Amino acid sequence: MKYVISIIFLIFLGSINSFAQRPPAIGSPQVHADNKVTFRYYSKTAKKVMVSGELLAAPQAMTKDTSGIWSVTIGPVKPDIYPYTFLVDSVQIADPNNMYIFANERFKRSIVEIPGKTPLVHSLQNVPHGKISYRYYRSKTLGTTRQLLVYTPPGFNANGKEKYPVLYLIHGGSDTEETWTKVGRANLIADNLIAQGKAIPMIIVMPYGNVRPAPMPDFTKDVINDIIPFVESNYPVLTDSKHRAVAGFSVGGGQTLNIGLTNTDKFAYICSYAPYTATEEFQKNFANYAPDASKINNQLKLFTISVGTGDFLYESVKKNIAMFEEKKINVKSYIVPGGHDWINCKQYLATTLQEIFK
Repeated sequence: MKYVISIIFLIFLGSINSFAQRPPAIGSPQVHADNKVTFRYYSKTAKKVMVSGELLAAPQAMTKDTSGIWSVTIGPVKPDIYPYTFLVDSVQIADPNNMYIFANERFKRSIVEIPGKTPLVHSLQNVPHGKISYRYYRSKTLGTTRQLLVYTPPGFNANGKEKYPVLYLIHGGSDTEETWTKVGRANLIADNLIAQGKAIPMIIVMPYGNVRPAPMPDFTKDVINDIIPFVESNYPVLTDSKHRAVAGFSVGGGQTLNIGLTNTDKFAYICSYAPYTATEEFQKNFANYAPDASKINNQLKLFTISVGTGDFLYESVKKNIAMFEEKKINVKSYIVPGGHDWINCKQYLATTLQEIFK
């Protein structure tokens, strides 16, 4: 009996010790009513902690209290969605107290949303909402099964009589198929614009654009030969070019140009956002570009290229716009303030959704 009591006592002491070593519960980030933001991080052993992100001009030092909680309050911050990271003794980490993570393969950043007094186009609003589905398809091109996301609009009925146009929406270089919803809020932007009558109900397909170790140009083949047939076999969609669009950001913007302009019989709408075009596929397609401009302009209902004046790709994008204009291809350019970020990207998408399929 004494042995059993001793064991229970030791377990009790172990539990107390474990509880005592558990980090304190802290809230981070904390967005205040005046749009200031407090970031917190717990570490008794760190020598220096900083917060860095697009909501700051430069990394900001955090201060430690006697309990080991590092904190800093910044702002007020302009309403939008911002990625950020902590630099803990120069090591970049996501905020361990924030469940909202930027979907990306190269870096791990957290996300903080600063709401506006008037809801922004990407805000969760009291409107009918569509649905995001995670789907698997067999890629014969790549010899594997892959994942993509499909947005279906409010009121969608898979067995109904209504058929929908489709936007194929491609993420940036190190992003994933989830970035357009987790960071770009494509589903909420579509919900809000459809509710306002500014966009028509459509299906949005968000594939995974990284096909490595296969050659990257195989993504174009995957879209044409595998993704489009999968969507058209599983969803009630309109299958002519005038009800099919392709758009993308950064590397996805370059892929958009490769996919769309080499298949103008399949896409009547091509919308490229800050395209990265320093690729072998783009050079192959456009270094000696000799298009039948009249035919292409007749096939396309809308061709746009968007970029921010502070984007590191600004000069190369301007050259590409000039190249297409020189080839007599009708291209509509959107030159706006801002950089190579998802703040601009959300606005590019919002503009596109109001122009396509009309």
